[in-house]
Amino acid sequence: MSDSTDEVRAYTVRLELVDEPGELLRALHPIADNGGNLLSIFHERGNLTPRGHIPVEVDLEATPERFEEIVDALRDAGINVIQAGAQHYSESLTIVLSGHIVDSDLSNTLSRIRETTEATVTDLSLSAPEGTEDVSSARLRLATEEGETDSTLGAVRDIAAEKDLRLVEPLTVGDAA
Repeated sequence: MSDSTDEVRAYTVRLELVDEPGELLRALHPIADNGGNLLSIFHERGNLTPRGHIPVEVDLEATPERFEEIVDALRDAGINVIQAGAQHYSESLTIVLSGHIVDSDLSNTLSRIRETTEATVTDLSLSAPEGTEDVSSARLRLATEEGETDSTLGAVRDIAAEKDLRLVEPLTVGDAA
């Protein structure tokens, strides 16, 4: 009988890299150095994050212990790890929240999204042109499991309503333009 901590599993790590020569290779070293076995790399060169960086998705195999070491090593190397885990998020949606985002506790809003949905926040941009005590807006990119977009949006609608925030939703499949 094998110990589950020694069992090799597939993981996905989503990274955000600076668009400079050698950055992808620099991100792969901590994976190789900590015993990760690469399965695939999706380098989204034509798609920049709001910070102007390149999103890269790496699928790899490792034991749970080695995977934690890989993620720690990536962060120690200064690589921005957006998402790490066995869960592969196959749908992405971008929403905008507007209102008193900071005053209504942005950290709590993000925590509640994470706790009440099958989604993770993969990117966040906050704009407060008149200062944090006035109306501000936040653009959030959420990654969710396939088929969970509607329930994720429903939970975000509830959170926004409770906090008196305006929610701008993306068009989803079946919506008319």
